[in-house]
Amino acid sequence: MQDEEGKPPGVVVLYNSTEDLIKGEARDLIADRGVIACAEAVYESLVQAGYQVVKLPFSSEVELVLAPYPANRWIVFNLAEGLAGRLFEESRIAWALEAMGYRFTGSDGAAIARSLHKARAKELLLTKRVATPAWWLFHHPDEVKAFSGEVRFPLIVKPVAEDASIGLDSGAVVHTMAGLRERVAYVVERYRQTALAEDFIVGREFNVSLWGEPPRVLPLAEIDFSDFSDPHECIVSFAAKWEEDSFEYHHTPVLCPATVDVDLKNRVKSAAKRAWDAIGCRGYARVDMRIDEQGIPYVVEINCNPDISPDAGFARATSTAGYSYQDMVVRIVELARSQVYVDHRDGVAHRWPVHPADNSRGRRLQPDRISLR
Repeated sequence: MQDEEGKPPGVVVLYNSTEDLIKGEARDLIADRGVIACAEAVYESLVQAGYQVVKLPFSSEVELVLAPYPANRWIVFNLAEGLAGRLFEESRIAWALEAMGYRFTGSDGAAIARSLHKARAKELLLTKRVATPAWWLFHHPDEVKAFSGEVRFPLIVKPVAEDASIGLDSGAVVHTMAGLRERVAYVVERYRQTALAEDFIVGREFNVSLWGEPPRVLPLAEIDFSDFSDPHECIVSFAAKWEEDSFEYHHTPVLCPATVDVDLKNRVKSAAKRAWDAIGCRGYARVDMRIDEQGIPYVVEINCNPDISPDAGFARATSTAGYSYQDMVVRIVELARSQVYVDHRDGVAHRWPVHPADNSRGRRLQPDRISLR
């Protein structure tokens, strides 16, 4: 596919490079810095595939960074996940790219914002009749003391607007009101945001990767918790995902393709597709779910732009489906080049073959450049 001048568009690999801790734990920077390695892998794949490619570490002023790369000639490979610890920064980046008229990989700003706010995502899941664990929000630990709702322990407590398992460790699963209050205090104070407590579903955990329009479900992946004797320790914690010297990292292997009967497989795939529609995902995404003892899939996370590092779950799923890493990266770019935009403003998903504001693509924004601060 070529641009309006008959030349193949270039690709800007946009990513954040975080060095300072603003909130959370010092170890959380491991996840942020992992984006740099992912950007390098994407860049090398596109170079080998013959694309004109540049790498751009993300700056707060998006238009200033992208000024040398006009939107009618360049596609943005959007790996930016945030900057300086600000909440919902990932969605702000996508909104800025939209405003400047860029085609870019992954979901738009609205979908990313929906998925990042776990409580809002749950509300949307229910509109599509997708099961999700019951949940409560706590803005302050004192609210637990005054809480009169019916709670069935155990619960798992998370920051309401983090991904990459940030804020999840062995203390996240609580069994008493005192434990709930203590964990809410930890989340609110350390992560500077509301704590979400939800029913902890004991059972199998699946990662479901999807891509395309309409979305195609890639081979299912299951987390193997067989080395854990306590079912309440069976979570994909931050250590399991990022800390290579931890017990959790080495004892939570991923089985892909997962061994699953046809009936459960169909229910899992159906729930994942409905979750995709509920959030308005685009390009590629991953849906995480737990299966209860009745075999009901409960969606616990939707990640609009999941990690696509060579050793990450999405790349594993595409590899199982027969794609090389380079094939995967190229397909994600091609999906961006032929984007279908989803407009949810009136509560109905309207799909457009091009961006509704496409006639302004590539024009310089005036009078003020976009700043995400």
